[in-house]
Parts: sequence; structure tokens; C-alpha cells
Amino acid sequence: MQQDIYNLKKTLKTNNEELTYYSISELEKQGHNIKKLPFSVRILLENALRNYDDFSVTKEHLDAILNWKPAKSDKDIAFKPARVLMQDFTGVPAVVDIASLRSEMARKGGDASKINPLIPVDLVIDHSVQVDYFAAQYAYQQNMEEEYKRNRERYTFLKWAQKSFNNFSVVPPGMGICHQVNLEYFSKGVIAREGMAIPDTLVGTDSHTPMVNGIGVVAWGVGGIEAEAAILGQPIYFINPEVIGLKLTGKLPVGSTATDLVLTIANLLRKYGVVGKFVEVFGPGLDNLSVPDRATIGNMSPEFGCTITYFPIDNKTLEYMRSSNRSEEQIQLVEDYCKANMLWREDEDKIEYTDVLELDISTIQPSVAGPKRPQDKILLKDLKEKFIELEHASFGRKYIKHSEREDAITRWKEEGGSQPVKQSHNPAPDIEIEAKIKNGLKTVWISQDNEKYMLSDGAVAIAAITSCTNTSNPFVMIGAGLVAKKARECGIDVKPWVKTSLAPGSKVVTDYLEKADLLKDLEALQFHLVGYGCTSCIGNSGPLPPEISKAVEENDLIVTSVLSGNRNFEARIHSQVKMNFLMSPMLVVAFAIAGRVDIDLTTEPLSYDRNGKAIFLKDIWPTDDEIHEVMKTVLTPKDFKKNYDEIFDGNEIWRNLEVPDDKLYQWEDDSTYIKEVPFFHNLSNEAKPLKNIEGARALLVMGDSITTDHISPAGAFSEDSAAGKYLISKGVEKKNFNSYGSRRGNDEVMVRGTFANVRIKNQLANREGGYTTYLPSGEEMTVFEASQKYIKDKTPLIVLTGKEYGSGSSRDWAAKGTILLGIKAVLAESYERIHRSNLIMMGVLPLQYLEGESAKSHGLTGKEYFTITGIENDLTPSKKVTVTAKDENGKEIEFKAIARLDSPIEIAYYQNEGILQYVLRQFLKK
Repeated sequence: MQQDIYNLKKTLKTNNEELTYYSISELEKQGHNIKKLPFSVRILLENALRNYDDFSVTKEHLDAILNWKPAKSDKDIAFKPARVLMQDFTGVPAVVDIASLRSEMARKGGDASKINPLIPVDLVIDHSVQVDYFAAQYAYQQNMEEEYKRNRERYTFLKWAQKSFNNFSVVPPGMGICHQVNLEYFSKGVIAREGMAIPDTLVGTDSHTPMVNGIGVVAWGVGGIEAEAAILGQPIYFINPEVIGLKLTGKLPVGSTATDLVLTIANLLRKYGVVGKFVEVFGPGLDNLSVPDRATIGNMSPEFGCTITYFPIDNKTLEYMRSSNRSEEQIQLVEDYCKANMLWREDEDKIEYTDVLELDISTIQPSVAGPKRPQDKILLKDLKEKFIELEHASFGRKYIKHSEREDAITRWKEEGGSQPVKQSHNPAPDIEIEAKIKNGLKTVWISQDNEKYMLSDGAVAIAAITSCTNTSNPFVMIGAGLVAKKARECGIDVKPWVKTSLAPGSKVVTDYLEKADLLKDLEALQFHLVGYGCTSCIGNSGPLPPEISKAVEENDLIVTSVLSGNRNFEARIHSQVKMNFLMSPMLVVAFAIAGRVDIDLTTEPLSYDRNGKAIFLKDIWPTDDEIHEVMKTVLTPKDFKKNYDEIFDGNEIWRNLEVPDDKLYQWEDDSTYIKEVPFFHNLSNEAKPLKNIEGARALLVMGDSITTDHISPAGAFSEDSAAGKYLISKGVEKKNFNSYGSRRGNDEVMVRGTFANVRIKNQLANREGGYTTYLPSGEEMTVFEASQKYIKDKTPLIVLTGKEYGSGSSRDWAAKGTILLGIKAVLAESYERIHRSNLIMMGVLPLQYLEGESAKSHGLTGKEYFTITGIENDLTPSKKVTVTAKDENGKEIEFKAIARLDSPIEIAYYQNEGILQYVLRQFLKK
């Protein structure tokens, strides 16, 4: 039972009604210095006070947050979010897990219908649309039809869950991206529930959940496993966070956008180091940022490495709520509650932060980030030289010098070079491309349908306006439309080898673009609507056109993508695209016109019109006043009302999906999409005693910055992969493979794709990809095949790796796949927050080298036998355990490592072999 030990329950009068609330203002009156606490910490404090029961939320948890200090803490705190957000890739396995819990509950004679979400869960189907069709009016409809063909079984399962579970809603496909829908519709700022006012808080099964930090909501991404625990009434436990204050001054200069600002912040915060920390934004510069600008920043918190990037509620928040059609009653509730409970943005100078970083946003310059990490910012003016440098360093290519260019042009003409039909008035760039081949760069001529053009290293193969990060921001979306409009007026077009796409985060975007008469301009430049979903940002770019794909494959071309998303990790966007650059939607259009990234858009012509006149970026770049003028005329609350009144309706295909009424899901043995998970079968009623790990072998040895994209199955896969072979054995043709993401509900597919990324580098294998050496025989094989041999031998497995292990998206299958491969522990130099937590939630032990130590410092090759002791007796939070590595000659290396079980509850999860096993045992006891 909840207990109000500080007598904090008060009454709030708002909208002619009375609501109770837990008053942290009252704590201030009682002598606690609340004004010094960051706003985000105040929300954690209110949450702990309201949920205190002296069992799952203890006095120690309360004291830790009440006595928050700017210094680093080792104290644990508890957090119960008000709701949960899911997308379909991470949502399907979470729902499979809960349905599996019901099945095991029924097998053990319990009442399965008792297992339901205890707090509201909103699942948005947004991750399954793929860009198969583009550059055509019918692209959206055709992609939608393909999406349903591939995913009918998954969607039927989700519709069953919506019908069967309490507190569970599903937004059908084609309605928007979860984070933008969350920002524009689900987020309340303050929630009135059961007569009580509480801060709107949530966790989401996607790492970009902090987008709603921009509207004053404390929210972050967790693994699906952790979210399931919250859904089933368990608090989320984590170390009392440090809070870094980010002080903004100044105003964005003309020509720079919120995207340029967020890429600058990503670079700044990554260099400083904010992994596992909160960031809270304050300062006079904040007054110049709208909620969409703030949300653009909050969205990329995982790219910074922090848990949240929080923006306190102020007048800008209320302004956005009004413009996005929140009711006046809701807006009044937010204002009244926040002002009554010390959550309104004021008295910033009294707050004590762990540290403060300052950024004058008037210094922001146009920027991009890449080619494989979001934090690697490159000023637009430096991109050409940086590309040349990267190309040489990473791929050994050479680049023609300016001094050699004239001779190269002359030689090219003498050899009878002719212009591509599409670019008959654009000689210089093509001559440069031809000249490059004489200096070591790759180039290939492509002829198709009376059109001839030359593809070369640096060519833009994909230009995608995608992802909630930027499509939630009308300034940059209308800006992109104006860039397209001005380009048309100048008589220039996108290059023929560029695969273009427009995938907004909500239908509101296309409504205002149509109202502004700018959608036709984007379509004229081939940026047709392809769907409302994450598309290229999560690897659903679809295939490159056959002639481009063939040219890239046969000639080993280094082609690039430009996208307005938030992720550009290796092989994420497309397996054939080796360099990926993040940028604003406005620059995406510009680079699609240029057709290449080895160009300085600040000084070189973007393209040439039919008369040979050079057109520069400045000629098609709109002024801020032009953008604001359009925004004023086309953005209305009515657009939000129209679209969100029908958000749950779906199209005719969705409405016609028939689902059973059963409370237990009827698992189909031959299904290759939905399968009951193996974690709970024949679960013992009590947890087994902990054991040391003895005689383990390394399955993988890797370096730094191994992301969840490297670990977790994502994107397409081939017939030759372990997952492909499995599906073929089940009678599934290659054309029906779909993606790993769409098959997250089938553990057989997913375990075969774990550690199978085509770019992963395992030091125990002689080639890239998901390979390793089965050490007993020395035979090289897939990671999955080797793991099965070790499992058969009853040999426990470990992974050796470096810094920032598990950075990136909050992929629960990165942890689920790990445990199903037989991996019992990971030994890393450092972890990203979410993945460390997910490993524990699945019963994998995360070990960390002592400061300054590593596999290299200990001379480990990964071919040793490993024994880890100190687990089975007196396992305490952050205990130093002993690792003994014995090489093939019998030589032993012994060292200490930290067991990164940071709290007693994490030890309990580990002992129960996972959090869901822990929760099920709690249900069974009841």
C-alpha cells in the first residue's frame, strides 16, 4: 500500500474541480532545499514519494533522491512511469513475452487473464514500412500494400492483443511514427488519473523516446524486457543520476537549423561524456527554441549517450500544446499543477547541477554528421575535404588534385568523352568524376532507357527525408519544401541515380505541406510520399534500383546516403551503402540535386540549368522569414484534430483483420513470425542458487563502440545466413524473408541473426560478419553454428569487448539473442546504460574491467579458458569478482573485474535468470 510518510497530499483546484497531488512544494516548507534540485530530479522525487510502499519503493530509495547531490552517486532509486510507449519491432516481442507469461500461468493452474498491463500502453506500428516503391504518386499505397502482405500475421497478433489485454492500444500502420505521435498526441504534460494529478512520465521500447523531453515529459528508452516489467507493475531501478546542465545562450543564426544545433550538441556532449547521466537544458537561449526545436534535441539523447535531455515546462510548452490541439482544460491543468508544485521553469539560477556546459547557439553553422556515427559532426563547408580524407583512410582510394584537373579534362576530351543525357549542361562535375578514375577512384558508366550517366565514389545513392527527429519540426520540413520550390524555379533536378523518399512522422506534415502548395514541389524533385514510418532511418530503405545495385556490387563503389534521421551506424541504412550522413531535410534535398557528397556546397555550384548557368545552394535556400511566413498561414490546431480523431481507425485492410476472442493466444507450430518464447517453459517455482562460471570459452572478441546494431538482428538477410537457411528449411522463399525486425516474434530467426551484422569484426574470425572460430577444432563457422556446438558440449560462453559496449538503440534482442546463444557473461571496458540493464534482465552477467585495464592490458587473445569466481557466495552490488584465464599452454592470468549488478534488485533479476522469470514467480506466489 502507498504511504504518505511526509504528509504531502494536497488539493489542487483547477478547471472548477479538485484533484489531489503530492506536493514537493510542501517539502520545501518542511525545510528541504527543493529549489536547488534540477527539474528532472524533482519529477523523480515526486514519483518516489507517490509510489512509496516500503517494499518495492523503500525509504532508502526516497532518501537517495530527497538528498540528491550533484556528485556521482552509488545509491539506487525506483521509478514507476505513468505509461509505456512501444513501436511494433520492439513491441511484438514484448507482447509475445506477456502472451507467453499467460500461457505458462495457465499451465501452472493460475488465472491467465490476471496478467495484463497495469498501466496504459500505446503501441504504434511504424517500423515495418519499407521503401520498395518511390518517386511515384502510387508509392505510398503500394508500400502500404506490401507492408500488409509481409506482416499480416504480426498485425493480426497485435490486434488480438489490443482486444485481449486491458490498458493496451494499437495505432495501425500508416498513421505516423511513435515518437512524433507521442509528442503531438499522447503526451499530456500532466495526467489526471483516479482523482490525482501526476507528472506525465513514461518509458518507451525505442531509444528515441526522450523526444518528448522537449514538451516537458521525463521519458527515456528501455529494453522491451524492462518495459514489460513496468507494464506488470515493477518499478524500474537505476542509479541516482548525475545531471549535467546545458546552458544555452543566443539565437540560431540565419541559415542554421535545429538539425545543425542538435548535431553540434551531439558532438559536444559525446566529447564531454554523459553516458548514463541526465542532461537538463536551461538558459536564455531556451526562450528562442520552440517545442519542435527542443524535441529535435531531446530525440537524439541516445546519440549523446545520456538518458534524457530535459526541457522544463514553460510558456513555449503551453504555446505548442495549444497549437497542437490540446484542450484548454488540459493546458490549464499543466500550468496550474506545474506552478503549484515547483515544476514550472523559473529560478534556474538556484539549481545546482553536477556540471554545466555552455553553448552559444548563435555560433551554430550548417553541419552534417557521419559517415557512421551521429556524434561525428562535420561542418558543411568541410564535408568535401573530410570525405576525401575518409575515403583514403578507410578504403585506400586516391583523389585527384586541383592542379591535375585541367590535364585530366583535356585527356578525357581527347578520349572522346561525352556528357550524360541528364546532365548535358553540367560538364565540370562529370569531367571530374571521369578524371578520378585515372587517379585510383572507382567509376562506372550506366546506360538505361536512352539515358547515360556516370556513377562514382561519393555518389548519393539514397536521399531520405525520414524520422521523427526532423519531420516533427515544421520549420525544416517547410524549409525543405521551399528548397524544392526554388530548385524547380531555377530549372534543376535531382540526379538520376538518387533514390529519393519522403516519410513523415505524422499525417499533419503532409497536410501542411499540401496547404502550403509545397508537396507538389517535393514530388517534382522525386520526393514523393512513401509512407508514414521510420523507413531508411532503421534500415528499411528497400533495395537500390537494379542498375545502381549491380554497379555498386560489381565495381565496389563507395556510395553514400543523406538522410534527416538520427542513426547512421555501419550497414544500418543499406548494406550496399558504406557512408551515411545525417543532416536537415533541407540539405537532403540539396544533396539529392548535387548527387554526391564530395562537393563544397558553400562555394561550388550545386548544379547547372539547361543554359549552363551555375546554380548555388544560396540560390535555392529560403530565408527564415520566408519559412516563418508559410508556417503562420498553414499550421493550425485543426490539422492535429483531423488526424488524431482518426488515429486508431486504420485503413480498410486493418479494419477487416479478423481476430479471435481467446484470452490465451493460440500459438501455431508452423508460424515463422510468432512463436512462444522458450524462457518460461517448465519454470521452477523458486530461483536456483547462483553458480560460478567455469571453463568458459570466448565466442567473440571485439573492440570499442560495438553497438546494438552490431549485436541485434536488423534489416534484411540473405539465403546464406543462418536465419535464411532456417526459413528456407521451413519452406519460406527468399522473397518472403521480410526483415529481422519484422520477425522479432520468432526466437529461432532472431538467435540466428544475433552477432550476424555484415560489418561486425570478430577477432576470432578471419572475415567480417557473423563468424567465429570453434576453438576446440579451430574451424571457422557462423557464430550461431559455433554456439550450438558449445551448447551441445555444455560449455559456457563469454564475450570480450571494449568501450561503450551496446551503444545505440534499445534493442531487447541484443540481450535475448545473447543468452540464447549460451553466453553467460560479457567482459567489457564500459557499457551503454540500456544494454547493460538488458543483459541483466535476461540473466547475462555484465562484467567490467577495472579502470585502465582491458583485454589488451591483460594479454588476452580470447582463446583461453575462463573461470569467474565470487558469484555464488555473497554476491553484492558492484562486487569485484575474480577472472582466471588459462591459455592453451596452461599459463594462467588472474585479475579482478566488477560485476555490474548495481543494485540488490538487479542481483535478484540475475539470480532468477531474468526479470520476467522474477515477475512470473511473484504472480505465482500471489
